[in-house]
Amino acid sequence: MNHFKFELDADGIALIIFDSPNVSMNVLSAGVMAELGELVEKISSDDAIKGAVITSGKKAFCAGADLSELGGGMADLANMSEEEAKQTLFDVAFRLNAQLRQLETCGKPIAAAINGLALGGGFEVTLACHYRVMATDTGAKLGLPEAMVGVLPGGGGTQRLPRLVGVMNAAPIMLQGKQLDANKAKEQGVVHEIAPLADIVAKAKELVKADPMGAKQPWDQDKFKIPGGAVYTPGGMQTFGAASPMLRKETYGNYPAQRYILSCVYEGLQVPIDAGLRIESRYFTKLLMRPESRNMIRSIFLSKQALDKGGARPAGTQREDLKKIAVIGAGFMGAGIATVSAQAGLEVVLIDVNQEGADKGKQHAIDHFAKGVSRGKLSQEKADGMAALITATTDYSLLKDCELVIEAVFENSELKHKITKMAEEHMAEDAIFGSNTSTIPITSLSEASSRPANFCGIHFFSPVEKMMLVEVIVGDKSGDRAISRAIDFVTRIKKTPIVVSDTRGFYCNRCVMRFAQQGLDMLSEGYAPALIENGARMAGMPMGPMELTDMTAVDLAWKIQQQTKKDLGDAYVPGKGDPIIEKLYAEGRYGRKTGKGFYDYGEDRSKKLWPELNQFAVDGLKSVQPDVQEVKDRILYAQAIEAARCMEEGVVKDPREADVGSILAWGFAPYTGGVLSFIDTIGAKTFVENADKMAEAFGDPFQVPDLLRDMAAKGDTFYKRFGGEKKAA
Repeated sequence: MNHFKFELDADGIALIIFDSPNVSMNVLSAGVMAELGELVEKISSDDAIKGAVITSGKKAFCAGADLSELGGGMADLANMSEEEAKQTLFDVAFRLNAQLRQLETCGKPIAAAINGLALGGGFEVTLACHYRVMATDTGAKLGLPEAMVGVLPGGGGTQRLPRLVGVMNAAPIMLQGKQLDANKAKEQGVVHEIAPLADIVAKAKELVKADPMGAKQPWDQDKFKIPGGAVYTPGGMQTFGAASPMLRKETYGNYPAQRYILSCVYEGLQVPIDAGLRIESRYFTKLLMRPESRNMIRSIFLSKQALDKGGARPAGTQREDLKKIAVIGAGFMGAGIATVSAQAGLEVVLIDVNQEGADKGKQHAIDHFAKGVSRGKLSQEKADGMAALITATTDYSLLKDCELVIEAVFENSELKHKITKMAEEHMAEDAIFGSNTSTIPITSLSEASSRPANFCGIHFFSPVEKMMLVEVIVGDKSGDRAISRAIDFVTRIKKTPIVVSDTRGFYCNRCVMRFAQQGLDMLSEGYAPALIENGARMAGMPMGPMELTDMTAVDLAWKIQQQTKKDLGDAYVPGKGDPIIEKLYAEGRYGRKTGKGFYDYGEDRSKKLWPELNQFAVDGLKSVQPDVQEVKDRILYAQAIEAARCMEEGVVKDPREADVGSILAWGFAPYTGGVLSFIDTIGAKTFVENADKMAEAFGDPFQVPDLLRDMAAKGDTFYKRFGGEKKAA
């Protein structure tokens, strides 16, 4: 066998080691499932085998289904009829269910020795074993994260886990992707034993020999009862009665995966498990027929994975190792960059205008690492080691052996020019200089550089520790090596890089500004503030446009506004939101950081909309408020149109980068698969027709670029036109 090693001991217990060749992580590929079927048949039919233990030859047990295979196979369905596609998907989905059901009913005790991470299908394989032993000293976790990428557990997870621990305990694992460590898994009864890695196979064999359950799963035992109660019991009705409204509150009905998981559990627990498994496979099929699932798999998994591996690297460049970097500017943003860099094992020179500022920036990192220690994610020794990698200083001469220097000072062109010149006096000839600017064109900033080929933009999002996207910006004179080195850095700190061309606001800020702008436009036009904020959340945004402005800071919005006015001069066109930002700035309502902005923030982390926001409605509040769908459309269409314009202008060239960037940078409705997938799913023709009506009602933000009109005429999609379809498969 290619993926499994098989050893039979003197007691007739088979040790099956899952160890796929040439990969760092085991996944359930078509090849693995074929061999798994052979193994199940062998265990069932060979009288010499009295039982079996399944473990892994890698650090992790199994990362789940091979979504690359699944995503690539979706393209084949386009050439089938709907019925053929459904049957094909069902056969694929039910194959694993049938194999695992055969394993647990083979009449011989099976145990899983879980040495590391077991997620998705990997966890489902262990659930089909009669006994589970989990390592305590490897960071092993169990989980079903499928819903996070738009699918549902298709290997029996929705049927076995609720039968094992009850619906209440299973729900967070299935619906929210919560993971269990060894202690929690033992506490909830998911695993039977926990032990150090060195002992798990021996303990698993002991359970197989003793076989206290008689080689039968709990749900195959006589008089089995579901923990917490079956569906039509007081406990069950209480659980399911609350589940649907809670799910609706969290997802606004945008995520079919969570809804279908709940249906699998509700329907499946009312019938024997064999019928429940078929129900699960039917819902799995139904889900994959939906565009939301296909889009989420493509963007959140396949495209992101490719970009995380440096997929946007310029042709002809190679990955280079980084050891030491510098960050100039130890404020909130610079301190965050230093923190994630030290966390990735890089030496960091953190420079500020005075030692007090530099020390404060380093303390930010120390405090962040301390949180990791308090939560049990870091040892104190590891935290101290990472903090020691940061040198807080005012001395620019320490830049001499830094391979990359990142400038993260205030959003002011003159200041950034000054810093560039000061840094280049001490930098090595081949070192790269990256500016962390939100909106100022990189080409204009590179005018201060004596070596513009080594100058590029490296745009982080706040807070740096949490935000997973970084824009690498190509100025007019940026060289390929500068871009490649920037990508090396971003992937090293475990964030996702996208490469964008130079323009004011680049890609992400141009689009997110449309989001914020629509919120202010609607406020000015007399929409109720609560309708605007709730409508945005219902559209799938993580927060409303006013809350977002508060989080990123009203004074920053004001500074960007002032810098843009200065740069554009007479060409600057004031927006409806300008006077709103100016008024809030004048009143010191700078956002969350000052406890007041569009919202008032309490010390207990509560927030409520500022009661005086209605003053910004130019003609007063509308007597009849618009339907929430109008708010949702304005929010989503404005952003998508700007993204399409960025593609037309070449600011972004790859649909994968546009989509992944939109989800990771500003949280564009993930269920859509991203801004361009949103347009592709609606269809360019219908999208343009809708946008034209909105432009007539709401003006310029809804004027579509010529690219979209051409796509509408030709029946094109972004992924076909720009080649992202082949790259994502």
